Amino acid sequence: MRLPPLIAGRLIKRYKRFLADVLLEDGSVVTVHCPNSGSMKGCAAPDSAVYLSRSATVGRKYPLTWELVQADGFWAGINTGLPNRLTREAIEDGTVSELQGYDTIRPEVPYGEHSRIDLLLEGPSGRCFVEVKNVTLVENGRALFPDSVTTRGQKHLQELMRVVREGDRGVIFFTVQRGDGDAVSPADLIDPEYGRLLRMAMANGVEALAYRADVTPDEIRLTERLPVLI
Repeated sequence: MRLPPLIAGRLIKRYKRFLADVLLEDGSVVTVHCPNSGSMKGCAAPDSAVYLSRSATVGRKYPLTWELVQADGFWAGINTGLPNRLTREAIEDGTVSELQGYDTIRPEVPYGEHSRIDLLLEGPSGRCFVEVKNVTLVENGRALFPDSVTTRGQKHLQELMRVVREGDRGVIFFTVQRGDGDAVSPADLIDPEYGRLLRMAMANGVEALAYRADVTPDEIRLTERLPVLI
């Protein structure tokens, strides 16, 4: 995925979950939209280098959106609106070999109890429900999810177990939007219930896939599979 021209700056602080103040290279300070509802642990240190995009929407209250941050020497993509598109792109171009052989991919299809699956793959072999998660927390070389308690994520694992019981394929897909981290694991110290449900889901036929992205100010693309260690 090619990124639009981005604006460089330094993070002053992130606050109210969806806002951040950034010092631009010309010395001005702007308030920007933060498209990430998690804690952003490890990705919100003051004075971190950041990149922003500018919205084409006229009259938007916060025309700039925070896209990238430099964390531990690596660019990380913090926009949680991108992983579904990144994952679909990687399926369509053949990078994700495990999800080939389907004729169609549909996003945001209603299923379960008031849920929407991120990607529904359909073909002669049946249906595959793919739930995509954005991963930006890395500690001691391990990418961890989630970075805050996620009851919504817990529900998604339960929904995937249900579709597997009903004969469909269910996949939890971890999109690691930063270049470090050699494996993905549940962040048990942050959300032990999510870790418990992930292990249960995998034991009951839900597949766990993880791919790491090459993140630069010009482009983000998934490049290689990582093991999911539980």
